Amino acid sequence: MACAAVDKGNTVTPLLQWALQVQARSNHNKATCALANNLARICFATLRDHAAYDDAATVQHKVQRQTFAMTA
Repeated sequence: MACAAVDKGNTVTPLLQWALQVQARSNHNKATCALANNLARICFATLRDHAAYDDAATVQHKVQRQTFAMTA
């Protein structure tokens, strides 16, 4: 379904783009499980924080985060 949306030229959300990248690195079943896990974590976080999910802001925050920054 996601590949068909990309082929048709539909807009690609950051979450969909992430799912397609996971599928490219792995097989379809693992990508499906990873997406389900990601969606469950998003649902839990929105319920925990009582806040709406903002896909673009979340992705931008993750890009700017330096969790595994290498020190010189």
